[in-house]
Amino acid sequence: MNNTISTKQSLKRISFIIPAMNEEKTIETLYQGIKKNLRDIECSWEVIFIDDGSTDGSWKVMQELALKSSLHVKSYRFPKNRGKADALALGYQLAQGDIVFTMDADLQDDPAEIPRFIEKLEEGNDIVTGWKRKRFDPWHKVLPSRVFNSVLSRVTGVNLHDHNCGYKAYRKEVVKSLPMYGDMHRMVPSLASFKGFSTAEIEVEHHARVHGVSKYGWERLTIGAFDTMTVGFLQRFRNCPMHFAGKVSGVLVLIAMGLFLSAVIVAIAGGTVGVLVILGAISALTALLVCMQGLMSEQRVYRSMEQGRNLMVSETSNSDEAQAPLHFAQYEQPSRDVLAAS
Repeated sequence: MNNTISTKQSLKRISFIIPAMNEEKTIETLYQGIKKNLRDIECSWEVIFIDDGSTDGSWKVMQELALKSSLHVKSYRFPKNRGKADALALGYQLAQGDIVFTMDADLQDDPAEIPRFIEKLEEGNDIVTGWKRKRFDPWHKVLPSRVFNSVLSRVTGVNLHDHNCGYKAYRKEVVKSLPMYGDMHRMVPSLASFKGFSTAEIEVEHHARVHGVSKYGWERLTIGAFDTMTVGFLQRFRNCPMHFAGKVSGVLVLIAMGLFLSAVIVAIAGGTVGVLVILGAISALTALLVCMQGLMSEQRVYRSMEQGRNLMVSETSNSDEAQAPLHFAQYEQPSRDVLAAS
């Protein structure tokens, strides 16, 4: 494959965000791999290393790289481990590239794949994510990951083989518009789909880990299940929480009615109905509380909408914005004074 890429006018700069925790033996090698595979790409570039609370010599290596290659390397350090999502959030904030890559620092992601990611972006995609078809991980990591990917694809409608892959490339509009917290770094394609961003997938080579140890254990499966529920909820009800609360309240009301009806039947038969009445009252009260919470959530959504919305548009006829493939139009609600005057 010819690795020479003639980047488009809209893709002038590339940023690499690389979080690392206790990866002192791999950071220098990864940087040299990135540098090597960018030689034939006409662009400027930067590598943003983020030390996520390392206890080895990772920060020292990052500092040395930043000193030797100050034109290309920036290094930042958290005082303690904050998690990958926070590291990526910092990287998203700092990145200046038209294309933003995220890579793991353990050398399991191959920098030789960089040109292929760029080619796929230039086809018109907003996100390109790697698919590690052949993985060099133990079965107790691979099996839960496959289950997670299958369930998440069904819940969100974003069909990918590998949502988990940390090797991704984005147009800058994506990273500048997405919230990043908790473990949501694995949900980026799903969160991006809410805003209309498209995701493509390419098969990438996955290397066995040579240095260090994996930072993830069995608890990630439980966290993944909760995050999947969160994304599914946000996809359907983020702008209309009362729709969800109303459905839950409706089910609870039906349960309460069934319990009260059962109490009446039992009472006619001469039985004791105390437990049924109490359970029915609890169900009815819970339905009321859920409904009130839904209304309060709707009020918060309304207030946020009243302050204005960022509405993404894909094209515009305005000549001064014609070069932007994706941008946000600020839609502001009229103020109360304007409404009163009208």
